[in-house]
Amino acid sequence: MILELADIRIQPGQQAAFEEAIARGLSTVASRAKGYQGAKVNRGIESPERYVLQIFWDTLEDHTVGFRESPLFTEWRAIVGPFFAAPPVVEHFELAFKSA
Repeated sequence: MILELADIRIQPGQQAAFEEAIARGLSTVASRAKGYQGAKVNRGIESPERYVLQIFWDTLEDHTVGFRESPLFTEWRAIVGPFFAAPPVVEHFELAFKSA
């Protein structure tokens, strides 16, 4: 399993609308992508315009090729992109250790 971690900064005062949009985008668009296993969204406490999006994929290519190079990505960005104050910083991780 691969973890996609996106550090997202949105326009001030748009938290409620962004949270509705990202929930809708995940449930109606990203969830249709091959290899999508689920997601979590966390809002910053000290920086309430900062969000950390975690999406779990079967493989790196499911995200980087299957999703990012598909029409689904265009749909996704149309839903969440208008809220971005800057392009998200996205990195991928693989599990190194898990506690019981």
